[in-house]
Amino acid sequence: MARISVFGIGYVGVVSAACLARDGHQVVAVDLDPEKVRAVNEGRSPIVEKGLDELLERMVAEGRLRATTDAAEAVAATDASFVCVGTPSAPDGSVGLDYVRGACESIGRAVKAKGDFHSVIVRSTIVPGTMTGTCIPALEQASGLEAGEGFGVGYFPEFLRESTAIEDYDDPGLIVYGSMDDRTTAILKELNDHLPCESHLVDVTTAEMVKYTSNSWRAVKITFANEIGNIAKACGLDGQQVMRMLCSDSKVAMSPAFLRPGFAFGGSCLPKDVRALRALARTKGLEAPLLHSVLEANEQQISRAEEMVRASGKTSVGFVGISFKAGTDDLRESPLAELASRLIEGGHEVRIYDPYVAIAFRDAASANRGNAVVPDLSKRIETSIEDLIQGSEILLVGNNYEEAREPLLGAVGQQPIVDLTRLDRSVRSNGTYQGICW
Repeated sequence: MARISVFGIGYVGVVSAACLARDGHQVVAVDLDPEKVRAVNEGRSPIVEKGLDELLERMVAEGRLRATTDAAEAVAATDASFVCVGTPSAPDGSVGLDYVRGACESIGRAVKAKGDFHSVIVRSTIVPGTMTGTCIPALEQASGLEAGEGFGVGYFPEFLRESTAIEDYDDPGLIVYGSMDDRTTAILKELNDHLPCESHLVDVTTAEMVKYTSNSWRAVKITFANEIGNIAKACGLDGQQVMRMLCSDSKVAMSPAFLRPGFAFGGSCLPKDVRALRALARTKGLEAPLLHSVLEANEQQISRAEEMVRASGKTSVGFVGISFKAGTDDLRESPLAELASRLIEGGHEVRIYDPYVAIAFRDAASANRGNAVVPDLSKRIETSIEDLIQGSEILLVGNNYEEAREPLLGAVGQQPIVDLTRLDRSVRSNGTYQGICW
């Protein structure tokens, strides 16, 4: 079993740390935020993720997981470090590398002080060429050592989806990693060989590209399904039925999860990664019209929902969901948050039912919830779906929560509803009920 330090106690890092500890490894989680460190050491999750609270509590109690703000101490106590920090978009749309560069510099200094071989494995989402152009130079400069000789280097992208992250860790569907030395390769093989899918060992730059290809493909599939859904509805057809027929072709072998017409995509991965890959293409002197169109079409899907609400003539709007998808408190680039902001700016009164965001607001140690657009968000939260329904002139269903489904179906035909997720397949646009693609 390995001794591993995980840099970054965010959505990827804290899940990775807990699962590594569960699998028998000795894990030290590292973060600059003392609140996140305190939460982990107390066995509490700094994010909302199914099953994570119980897993963290057990791993800390069993002594296999602890957290610290001291990078040097963490590196000295472990054999390998995972870099799991965020890579938010830079102002020009390219990948933001400040956190990754800072983590590599901290680890490099710690490796120099350690005086022994140490593997550095980046899991953060970075465009092709970042390992060789940014991460390795930062590590070499800070450590005074040569990559692959004085310290190990690997790139191991994650494919975890928020709200199902632990299940995805155990069955990721795709495993790809690259390394520059045998010892780092051995660590990566040990961590992955027991998982139920094939592991692909490639060079680090190919591994970087696979991650961006995967995220961009998911974004393309969502956008394609939405465009088909919009056209289908304009023809008086059910867009979801059309796409279900397409997905029944098992020979095509594509997941139907991203081919379900509905609202815009959002979150911390797909928008920024499509932007970053488009920006990378520009640096190579290439046009990327499809990637540009994906972002433009996604923006149009938000505008489409906005117009559906405005067309109702109602001013009091009850949002069901504000995070970028159900099952998480993450508001980063949430299309629902953007939609709420636009409506508020236009004079609408917006109230919100989102049980996971409500939980996050009650926990001071929660991770950055990513809200940068909805004013006074905490004051807009309703904890009762019935109160939201009764206090709203029009309901906007953005996320599907099981406990809200029956009350919302009871409101169909009783008050205006704009449905972006689909409450029931038997219900289609008719009168006061409007589905965005059906």
